[in-house]
Amino acid sequence: MFHRQETLAKTITFGITHMAVAFGVVYLMTGSLALGGAVALIEPLANTVAYFFHEKIWQRVGEKSEPEAVPAGG
Repeated sequence: MFHRQETLAKTITFGITHMAVAFGVVYLMTGSLALGGAVALIEPLANTVAYFFHEKIWQRVGEKSEPEAVPAGG
């Protein structure tokens, strides 16, 4: 089971990685630092927010799939 701090840490590191990849791809395609920077800020930011909620949904799915505890003795 994930904890809130772990989910937040994963979201932040995912965002940083995504921004670096987005910048690199756009810069290699266009040669523009400005365009690479703009895309690296806008698209990954939106995607990072979506990822956070994606993780929260999967946490709930995991909680629902865990078997319920059976009381001792019956």
